[in-house]
Order: sequence, then structure tokens, then C-alpha cells
Amino acid sequence: MRSKIIIQTSALIIVGVIIGLASSAVLGFVFQQPVQQKLVLAVQPTLAAAEVLQRAKPIEAFLEREMPEVDVEIYVPTSYAAVVESLRRGHAQAALMGAWPSYLAWKLGEAEIVLAEIRTVGEGEKLIQAPQYYSYWVVMPDSPIKSVEDLRGKKVAMPSPISTSGYVAPLAKLVELGYVPIKPGSEADPNTFFQVVFTGGYAQSWTALKNGDVEAAVIAGDIPASLYFEVMNNTRVVGVQGPIPSHAVVFAKDLKEPIRSKLISALLKLGEQEPQLMRQFVSALFVRFEPATSEQHLGALRKYLELTNLRYTERVG
Repeated sequence: MRSKIIIQTSALIIVGVIIGLASSAVLGFVFQQPVQQKLVLAVQPTLAAAEVLQRAKPIEAFLEREMPEVDVEIYVPTSYAAVVESLRRGHAQAALMGAWPSYLAWKLGEAEIVLAEIRTVGEGEKLIQAPQYYSYWVVMPDSPIKSVEDLRGKKVAMPSPISTSGYVAPLAKLVELGYVPIKPGSEADPNTFFQVVFTGGYAQSWTALKNGDVEAAVIAGDIPASLYFEVMNNTRVVGVQGPIPSHAVVFAKDLKEPIRSKLISALLKLGEQEPQLMRQFVSALFVRFEPATSEQHLGALRKYLELTNLRYTERVG
């Protein structure tokens, strides 16, 4: 009888030990799994959100492989201003943005430029790789217009009133030359010097110039090479302005180490190893990223905005 009790007791002890070990293993698995930190990367909208998000999947996967402890989500706000707001209000920790929205994020949201996009851009008669570019006033070869001053009273094609290269920098040039007056508290208006025709894009501006709908147009170096050389080989340049900063990677002020440095490293590696992903995602002109600062990358744009008193047309703040 005593032997039977000992055997039963031993069996219970063994079962208890097994259960205890199993429980410890399960609990250990649960508690030792690292908790992923969520990181939202906002992207300035250029295409339909659904298309952008589809193209974003390989980039999310790449960044998560480089940062296993981070759950990366790419987010497409409804407008440029919404990208700035997402950084200001903590809804996003990083963003890919154009120059003017980047400037607003810097000045209004205390965000910081950390990387600049190197692009293949046209400069004069050649293509170069650079984080900035220039834009040009062009006329048809037989035009009597010889200089920017001769544009007075003429019809001039410009792509958009929120284009840095096609509106902000050219308008700053007009102010700098004294052709467009500035009144305290008011934005500079190019229509005081010539008649602006907003076309919606550089290709449309070139069509308007060829068709004789306008007498001059602004063309930028950050357009597809085929369009750039078609325009430059069939027009005459009467003025130039720049440099104009390329797109940038902007970090919110509350993005802390070590994620901050890890994300910079991952994006640099993405540009080096998988540039085609960025070409499909943001710009066909993408080459790579390079480290930058807000002052360094946006210094020229700050000068243009100070000269013109321009305010972003979408509501921010």
C-alpha cells in the first residue's frame, strides 16, 4: 500500500513539473516577444491613395526587414497640407515631401529635414545628379522676346501656383529684379507684370507655347529627360532661377533614438540597394538619398518665400 502511494505521489510530482515547465515556456514566449513600435511614414499625395499604397508594400517590407522591431505603415493623407498636419499632431513620425510642404513642416511643426533626394535633372544642355535644380524662362526661337524684362504684358505659362520650380522661384526672380512690387502684408502677384496662364503641368505649358497660346513658359530641370530636351532643343532661354530644392525626408520632432538613426540608415540603404522601388513609388527621377539639414536644403526656398510673401494655398494651422 505504501509503495502504491509513493508511486502515485511521484507520478503527480512529475506531472506537476511537466505542467509547470510547459506553463513557464508559454509565459516566457509571451513575455519575451519584443513589442513592435509603430512608425507611420506619410507620403505627399501625387497619385490615387490606393495606387500609392499598393506601390508602398515592397518599401514597407524592406524597412521592416531592416528594422524588425518596427511596424512600418505608409499613410497617404488627402492633401499636401494634411501631410504637414500629420507631422505636427503626431499622427506620422516621418514623411516624404516636396520642398514647399517640407518648409511648412519645418517652420510650423518643428519637423526636421534629415535626407534630401538626389535626382537626375536637366541643367543647361546636360543631365546631372543633384539634390537641387533650376527652372528656365523659355520662348520660341523666332520670338522677339530677348530677356525676362521683355515679358512685361505678355501671356506666360506657369504650371501651378503651388509649384516651387514653376511659380515660387520664378516669382521671386521677378521681385528680385524689381518687376513685381511687394506691398507689406500682401503676396507678390505676377499678374502685375504679365498675364499668368496656369496650365496644370510642364507638358501642358510646352503645348501652350508651341500652339501659340502663350508667348513664354517656365520649364524646370526636374521633369523627364525626354520632355526637358524636347523643350530646350526647340526654344530659347531668356532667364533662369534657382537652385530649387528636391523632395526630402522629414522627421517629426518626437521621433527619438534609436529608431531615428535606424530609419535614416534603412532609407539610405533602400536608395542604394532598391532605387527602383522609390522610382515607382515617388519619382522616376530618383537616384538615392543623401544626409541633409533643414537650413542646408531649404535655405534657397526660404529666400524665395521671404521675397514674395507667398503663403501655401491649402489651409495649414
